Amino acid sequence: MAVILITGGARSGKSTRAEARARSFAGQPVYVATAEALDGEMQERIARHRTRRGADWIEHEVPLDLVPALLSTEGGGARLVDCLTLWLSNLMHAARDWEREVRELADTLPRLNSPVVLVTNEVGLGIVPDNALARSFRDAAGIMNQIIAGVADEVEFVVAGLPLKLK
Repeated sequence: MAVILITGGARSGKSTRAEARARSFAGQPVYVATAEALDGEMQERIARHRTRRGADWIEHEVPLDLVPALLSTEGGGARLVDCLTLWLSNLMHAARDWEREVRELADTLPRLNSPVVLVTNEVGLGIVPDNALARSFRDAAGIMNQIIAGVADEVEFVVAGLPLKLK
């Protein structure tokens, strides 16, 4: 079983890279979407992702309960989780204990049998945000990425569509 974490900035090509990695495994790939289509712009984004991927994916919309979704999709093709930072945002917005849920995910990933490819954003390379909520999110995302990278078999950083192997 493989756990692959793919990170990068906005529009870096990380989702396209993650889709290719997930397709490289045997079986029908499973797309675990953490985004919610709460407005027209997000609906369009989701539609573009679906069109690019094509119809050969099994899709699960999972804004919050990621570990149960991974456990329920065991035994098939690779699971692609896109993305962890949206999941984190959803957890924080729902006032859930994000640290506990991230640690639960980190504890679960190595025990899974089917491959998992996880997409996350690198949000700590820019300027320090000017408000407490944005700083809290940036810090939480950095902590989450470190924890998940620690249990991942492979970690890639994507810049301008080009992957750089970190681990």
